[in-house]
Amino acid sequence: KYPVIKLDISRTFPNLCIFQEGGPYHDMLHSILGAYTCYRPDVGYVQGMSFIAAVLILNLDTADAFIAFSNLLNKPCQMAFFRVDQGLMLTYYAAFEVFFEENLPRLFAHFKKNNVTPDIYLIDWIFTMYSKPLPLDLACRIWDVFCRDSEEFLFRTALGILRLFEDILTKMDFIHIGQFLKKLPEDLSSENVFTSIAAIQMQSRNKKWAQVLAALQKDNREMEKGSPSLKR
Repeated sequence: KYPVIKLDISRTFPNLCIFQEGGPYHDMLHSILGAYTCYRPDVGYVQGMSFIAAVLILNLDTADAFIAFSNLLNKPCQMAFFRVDQGLMLTYYAAFEVFFEENLPRLFAHFKKNNVTPDIYLIDWIFTMYSKPLPLDLACRIWDVFCRDSEEFLFRTALGILRLFEDILTKMDFIHIGQFLKKLPEDLSSENVFTSIAAIQMQSRNKKWAQVLAALQKDNREMEKGSPSLKR
């Protein structure tokens, strides 16, 4: 029913050679993804889920991995992306851009000038929770902090990565920015990434991430009712 699952599994951490057909974790990964599509047919399978499930399989037994996978995807941010809730995804992008402009105004202006929108790079990063674009050990460290700080840290990490490569990215055009962010350097240092993340301030005009996101969601609801909030 979901041939894309089989295709995605073949492309999940190919360098490890443990999730591909004949590998020790192939059947476990297939079972968890198949079980989830039965458990949540309203969500089904979306490309990128295989990376999240694979990371959990490397750390938990099958039953616990399935429970953790289901609970993780049930978080508001993950559910918005995996259900492709366009309105909510746009709200997340808008919130992200508030902190992007606040922290990296030069790069933000360069991206605007070149029409580089957040969806070009954030979708892949959020869908796989950085387990695809980053080295596995670094992605696992990001997951550790995500479990403590929740969705805010996923977007703070994105800003940290952009900050780390700001000087390179400001010299690139649309095509090269997209290519670079799609395939980040493989020799990324965990120390450099986390130092860059630590320099990001998740506060804008005395409002934290959750407050900015809530305000944008409120504005969207009021716009849908025909009475947009003028207060910022």
